[in-house]
Amino acid sequence: MILMQVIDGTNMIFGRLASRIAKKLITGEEIHLINAERMVVMGNPKEIQQRYLTKRGLRNKGTPERSPVWPKIPHMLVKKMISGMLPHENSRGKAALGRLRVYTGNPKKLQNAAGIEDAAYDGVSKHTTIHDICRSIGYSG
Repeated sequence: MILMQVIDGTNMIFGRLASRIAKKLITGEEIHLINAERMVVMGNPKEIQQRYLTKRGLRNKGTPERSPVWPKIPHMLVKKMISGMLPHENSRGKAALGRLRVYTGNPKKLQNAAGIEDAAYDGVSKHTTIHDICRSIGYSG
């Protein structure tokens, strides 16, 4: 029996929410994450944006076409970062990643979106959103 849960990423701290989502995916739940571009990453915004810009520019010298690819689109970036928290090298992790759906906005008008209480942003600390990070690395949407 696969349970489906809809999680709203608006004003949620990315790292905390992503680790909770990864645990739920491993246990067999299907997760639909909406409003992924509104998730919050804590820290100095300039340093965070520079870190992701640097990651995006890394290339292997001998075979640059085999270098890691970091997407610019918010929902794809969030999915890649969550996949790094899963054991994606084996079949259990690949199956877990297949149960994850990430959306920019709420295109399917999914209802009953829940949040995770301990992942909520308090509104005080320095932060940036996933959308701002993507805009700094070249996303134009």
